[in-house]
Amino acid sequence: MAAMASSTFFFFLLCLTVTAKKTYIVHMKHQDKPLSFETHNDWYRSSLQSLTSTPAESLLYSYNAAFNGFAASLDPEQAEALGKSDSVLGVYEDTVYNLHTTRTPQFLGLDAESGLWAGHNTQQLEQASRDVIIGVLDTGVWPESKSFDDSGMPEVPAKWRGECESAPDFNPKFCNRKLIGARSFSKGYRMASGGGGIYKKPGEIQSPRDKDGHGTHTASTAAGSHVANASLLGYASGTARGMATHARVATYKVCWETGCFGSDILAGMERAIEDGVDVLSLSLGGGSAPYFRDTIAIGAFTAMEKGIFVSCSAGNSGPTKATLANVAPWIMTVGAGTLDRDFPAYAVLGNKIRYNGVSLYSGRGMGKKPVGLVYSKGNSSGSNLCLTGSLDPALVRGKVVLCDRGTTARVEKGAVVRDAGGFGMILANTETSGEELVADSHLLPAVAVGRKVGDLIREYARSDPNPTAALVFGGTVLDIKPSPVVAAFSSRGPNMVTPQILKPDVIGPGVNILAAWSEAIGPTGLAKDSRKTMFNIMSGTSMSCPHISGLAALIKAAHPEWSPSAIKSALMTTAYTQDNTNSTLRDAADGSLSNRWAHGAGHVDPQKALSPGLIYDISTDEYITFLCSLGYTVDHVKTIVKRPNVTCSKKFKDPGELNYPSFSVMFGGKRVVRYTRELTNVGPARSMYKVTVNGPSTVGISVRPKTLIFRTVGEKKRYTVTFVAKRGTSPMAKPEFGSIVWGNAQNQVKSPVSFSWSLM
Repeated sequence: MAAMASSTFFFFLLCLTVTAKKTYIVHMKHQDKPLSFETHNDWYRSSLQSLTSTPAESLLYSYNAAFNGFAASLDPEQAEALGKSDSVLGVYEDTVYNLHTTRTPQFLGLDAESGLWAGHNTQQLEQASRDVIIGVLDTGVWPESKSFDDSGMPEVPAKWRGECESAPDFNPKFCNRKLIGARSFSKGYRMASGGGGIYKKPGEIQSPRDKDGHGTHTASTAAGSHVANASLLGYASGTARGMATHARVATYKVCWETGCFGSDILAGMERAIEDGVDVLSLSLGGGSAPYFRDTIAIGAFTAMEKGIFVSCSAGNSGPTKATLANVAPWIMTVGAGTLDRDFPAYAVLGNKIRYNGVSLYSGRGMGKKPVGLVYSKGNSSGSNLCLTGSLDPALVRGKVVLCDRGTTARVEKGAVVRDAGGFGMILANTETSGEELVADSHLLPAVAVGRKVGDLIREYARSDPNPTAALVFGGTVLDIKPSPVVAAFSSRGPNMVTPQILKPDVIGPGVNILAAWSEAIGPTGLAKDSRKTMFNIMSGTSMSCPHISGLAALIKAAHPEWSPSAIKSALMTTAYTQDNTNSTLRDAADGSLSNRWAHGAGHVDPQKALSPGLIYDISTDEYITFLCSLGYTVDHVKTIVKRPNVTCSKKFKDPGELNYPSFSVMFGGKRVVRYTRELTNVGPARSMYKVTVNGPSTVGISVRPKTLIFRTVGEKKRYTVTFVAKRGTSPMAKPEFGSIVWGNAQNQVKSPVSFSWSLM
């Protein structure tokens, strides 16, 4: 039967002619490999070589660990024919994903000398973390950074099977006992860039070296060594360090000039799994898609099955609802919040009113003398946005230009103003970005202000016959209140792939984060920025993701026997939802109270996560039951699970029955939703917990039993919670939120709950 399938497979290929090629990911029936081929790679290669018009190099990647199949350069006709073969489960065009672009340790409580890990001190936790390896899939690494210094590090763990590859600009000797691996994956990118793809431009050198800065920043955030006197051109001065300073780092360059291609990401994930990483950190993503079409979700499932924790950024498309990326329940989906540190700057107008803003500008200041202020004065309708070529130098030369945020990068607007002869810039938020302030290291004096202040300055610029402004810079300020605040850019729920799973899972520090940087590029990332710096300050869920990756490494070190789901549960159920003023977390978009679709379980608390008391664990088989409950075909489930014997004979009545640490209650056309959850005791023996519920007046919540007694460590107990929508509640009622908390004197094990009567 397998041989017949193989001959049919070849027949389709032989009948094809070459037209424009694209990269396709081909999912194969692993068990169909004919016995005449020693390996699956031989089978895939032979099938492609059977095409008389297709060179052998058409096979870009052969996947075995993260995926059953291969990536190849194919004509659309070839891809269509492949899909008809009995040996092929699916053929998918390559997807392009995008990057989601030192005070953090103190803010998170990681500098405490004792009490971080119950019964142990910080030094013991650091020693334990030396055997934990974090794999970072990103833009590569700048290995010379002091953040990857290996002083005092013991030999590389014996389990490590990775390597540092050689390239014209990368010597394998750059790796050490801290940075233990560096690889690059570019076949998908190169195919799209020069092989007839849509991104035709000169290709980058195939090398693990980071020419972008993003990868160095994320890797050092997760596990950078201590570096004294770190700053961005004087801002945020202090000691820079990662979350898990003694963990090892391995980098996998999968992102290039035009993005991160799914075929390269899958190859990087596969290699990282085989190399022996314990944590995978991916600060990148695309839009929502069914899990069997989501490259990251597919690779992450295999990682989870092998005990690897996977942390991904939630995306930077907030505050718009339903904009989340990376929502698979076996992935930790991370949103972003602020720190208690800020970089104040001020715009002083001619009417003597001083408005607050932020900036990381470090050059020569303007002085106190005001200059003319102009707004929307240029050559085109885009002058209010300060788009390239939109400003009239005759109107802006020597003046401060007011620019609306949006359409182009914030730092790019500053470059446009400078090139037109402008002296300075006020970057004003619009309704889309609200009150969120993100500081940038601009090329000219510049201050960013929120929407409300922006509207006042716009009105002043329009109405005053001779508007003027002066810009003043305030350096670095600590102990900002309130903090944390949910970042406006942080993507929001609901989860559009599986509404019954509440996402994001948590938020972490993601605004104005100082970390190591590539010396191949200036701090703005613009080609015309000739400044060089060893550290940079960046914002995005790209920055919050590696914080959680590093924290997961610490928990893995403290509890090596815990599953990825157990680590996720610990981080979620101990998260907090009150800021440093003891108020509910707020949303930077408009200053209102945040909700579970923005911050999930809350802001991570590493001290408590190391000793959570109870955890919600999930086995691989339970995840398979979950997948079988989504209406997918068995072949779709096999794409993710990679098990030939999956039958989906077992399903949940409702995907929300998964033993997840949070609840997303979808009433739809029904009034009653009932779920059973299982808790595992990871605290002391003879522990008793009592339940407390909190919810809206429109929903009744009952839990049975109300008390759980755990006589031994590792004992499991179940409880059932029933949610009843009150009669008369409109199907169009707005979403509501609540919580279920199992508590005693030592622990509060909190599960967030969202209630929806319709999806949006």
